Amino acid sequence: DGLAFQVNFSDYLDTGVFLDHRLTRARLRGLAAGKRFLNLFCYTATATVYAAAGGARASLSVDLSNGYLDWAARNFGLNALERASHELLRADCREWLAAAQPEGWDLIFLDPPTFSNSKRMDGVLDTQRDHMQLLGDCMRLLAPGGVLLFSTNAQRFRLDETAERQWQVTDISAATIPFDFRRNPRIHRAYELRARP
Repeated sequence: DGLAFQVNFSDYLDTGVFLDHRLTRARLRGLAAGKRFLNLFCYTATATVYAAAGGARASLSVDLSNGYLDWAARNFGLNALERASHELLRADCREWLAAAQPEGWDLIFLDPPTFSNSKRMDGVLDTQRDHMQLLGDCMRLLAPGGVLLFSTNAQRFRLDETAERQWQVTDISAATIPFDFRRNPRIHRAYELRARP
């Protein structure tokens, strides 16, 4: 889509970009114009680069890894995107979410790891177990009319049934899986959430 990213093909399986999220990133780009964008568990911030290229007026990308945040900065540089209004923050996303004040984020991307027991964070993250807490914390930070795009690669993921009672939830999984991943339609699950009127 006219954007460039640093990709690692030599050292380990961690290439720096998730190919199954091409359409997800394009969707974020299409929603981002004039918006304040929050990217949690941002990894190498490819989604933020898409949002910035789509006209996001400001963004915050949060990850626990300095290495990934450095990689994210290089991705911004490869696309000659100004960084003044696009902040990269090293933090445990769960701790940051719990303490964050509602700032009116217009667009939030939440794509946590399926499972993490990193030594740099307290406790264990299990997306199936913890997703309702994460979603609730994100929804608290949304501006009126804002959108939360939640995605997970947990193969057996089931959205808690109470989510649809609390918020407007649209399953966009099929619309975000590229043609070359359709042999495995559960490569990821993706949802858009909005506050109920």
